[in-house]
Amino acid sequence: MAGQLLWQEPVCMSWKQDLEGAVYHLANCFLLLGFMGGSGVYGCFYLFGFLGTGYLCCVLWGWFHACGLDVVLWSFLLATACLLQLAHLVYRLRMDTLPEEFDLLYKTLWLPLQVPLRTYKEIVLCCQEQVLTLVTEQTYAVEGETPINRLSLLLSGRVRVSQDGQFLHYIFPYQFMDSPEWESLPPSEEGIFQVTLTAETECSYISWPRKSLHHLLTKERYISRLFSVLLGYDISEKLYTLNEKLFAKFGLRFDLRLPSLYHVLGPSASDGGLESEKDEEEGCQPATCPALAAPTSVQQSPLCSPPPAATNLPAPLSRARMSRPDSGILGEDSTSLVLEDFEEVSGSESFMDYRSDGEYMR
Repeated sequence: MAGQLLWQEPVCMSWKQDLEGAVYHLANCFLLLGFMGGSGVYGCFYLFGFLGTGYLCCVLWGWFHACGLDVVLWSFLLATACLLQLAHLVYRLRMDTLPEEFDLLYKTLWLPLQVPLRTYKEIVLCCQEQVLTLVTEQTYAVEGETPINRLSLLLSGRVRVSQDGQFLHYIFPYQFMDSPEWESLPPSEEGIFQVTLTAETECSYISWPRKSLHHLLTKERYISRLFSVLLGYDISEKLYTLNEKLFAKFGLRFDLRLPSLYHVLGPSASDGGLESEKDEEEGCQPATCPALAAPTSVQQSPLCSPPPAATNLPAPLSRARMSRPDSGILGEDSTSLVLEDFEEVSGSESFMDYRSDGEYMR
């Protein structure tokens, strides 16, 4: 059958001498450009845009020059299919478009982690796509009063964190505002803030309700792991911020793993030196300090010589330590977590009694 088609005489006994009109050639040029389109959303726009235009030119050619109803109908159907595809692409783009704040948040925080846009939209829907604001000096949470019922992420501005009126650290854009409280509080329990968060500038943030976010994390394992990584990184950044603050204050680079760092991080650490000096002065009584009892006599021994071996006195106390605030209430801030981890170790001496952490470790 194929051989007969190849070797038999051509069906067209005579060819037209005149070429088709310009509309026909224009239609084929558009079709050629359309079939050169690439992949992806914009590639599909290119493809169906040129194909639709080419088939519309075919409709005009079939109506005015070929005068064939079949040519007109097929070209019209193909052009309509291309236009419907373009309409579907526009609808998808509008559905995938996010507000400016959420789009910038995705490109800054989530896209580097290769989080799919569909997953990110589920996270955004959990916070109801609302951007909240704080004016200057407005408090986000008050120490001992505000319940822990949400998780918030700062988008713009700067927030000051303080405890008992003492400045702890700042929260900058794209950092969680209450990550320590979220991690320290189990889902089935309630707690209140142990720090005060105040906006130093005009701020904007998004907030996930606690119950809704817990439900999402329970349902989606990938999102749960994603939040676990982000919250862990955020808390570690806050801890290192406190460590840098101590370095600037004391001139020593402290190791967060040292157990007696608790005595340095305490809210009354700045007063510890004064209280210790006061205790040392009270410990030097006239009975145990001959130099103070007889100032006119010259002695070769130190000012405060130790008592005789026969007397059994309790061992001298280490540097005075102030008890930290009660941490029984769940939902503590980053400072509270540090204090919880580096509480007093039995028999350990204070790190401040040594010149460096290497000497302390030896």
